[in-house]
Amino acid sequence: MKGLALVSVISVALGGFSFSENVIASEQFVTIGTGGQTGVYYVAGQSICRFVNRGGEEHGIKCNAPASGGGVANVNGLRSGEYNFGIMQSDHQFKAMNGVAPFQNSQPMEDIRAVFSLQSEVFTILARKDANVTHFEQLQGKRVNIGNPGSGQRDTFEQIMAEKGWEPSVFSLVSDLKPAEQASAMSDNNIDAMSYFVGHPNGAIQEASTTTDAVLVAVTGPEIDKLLADKAYFTKAVIPGGMYRGNPDDTPSIGGKAVLSTTAETDPELVYQLVKSVFDNVDRFKRLHPAFKDLQESEMIKVGLSAPLHEGAVRYYKERGWM
Repeated sequence: MKGLALVSVISVALGGFSFSENVIASEQFVTIGTGGQTGVYYVAGQSICRFVNRGGEEHGIKCNAPASGGGVANVNGLRSGEYNFGIMQSDHQFKAMNGVAPFQNSQPMEDIRAVFSLQSEVFTILARKDANVTHFEQLQGKRVNIGNPGSGQRDTFEQIMAEKGWEPSVFSLVSDLKPAEQASAMSDNNIDAMSYFVGHPNGAIQEASTTTDAVLVAVTGPEIDKLLADKAYFTKAVIPGGMYRGNPDDTPSIGGKAVLSTTAETDPELVYQLVKSVFDNVDRFKRLHPAFKDLQESEMIKVGLSAPLHEGAVRYYKERGWM
């Protein structure tokens, strides 16, 4: 099985035992690609594994969710078999399936499959107050971290730049720091603005706005309106006022959904057991991060899914009477 390390614990040939199709006869190790350790993707992956591993004696699955480069890296990890599951923005799921940028140099990933959606995410720009930036347009001439390669913020940032006709030269400095490195770079006055495509509240944004006088930056304008009209996987979004120090007012931007994805080759029984582990404990799951508190089962199985559902997930949702 692609991407799975299988350790046989019982031999049918030796023991003469048979297993029903609903029981996994081998210990299976699965890996979920997440994101940086300061982000919600990492918490989501760790939370999913927490509930999967609780039932390990019953279904034989052991789950691991290491930090990764983010959504684009997770798509590539699914493609290579490094990951069995990956968390990504809904637009990356769509782009991978259709072979469009940033995946234009690869074959369309027609076998990518959705499992369920997670928290809403917002493209977030935070700038030092002394940089005098309150709108995305004012980032020109500033020192800006556009995100590490493979991250959702990097891809979204570059997509907005393309809509505006900007080249990297419009900034006085372009950096590609990882999420965990951004807050200290802001407080050390090494960058004027940081970027993140993330669910809120977020620890990195909290740290940066606590250690530095900083303001959230509005992402609006004609080019943004065109992007929203052309790309259905993006929606208007708002970062609520009062969530971070020094930012009492709502900040408009664009957003989407985080989605747990896999491939069609992943064992349907394995997907079923992972989905069951989460949804049988969904109330507990929602308490593991503030970004999860408004999750609704009816939305998680359809909203933001830009690829077909995996058959193992469909089986569980039908059992629950949701489909």
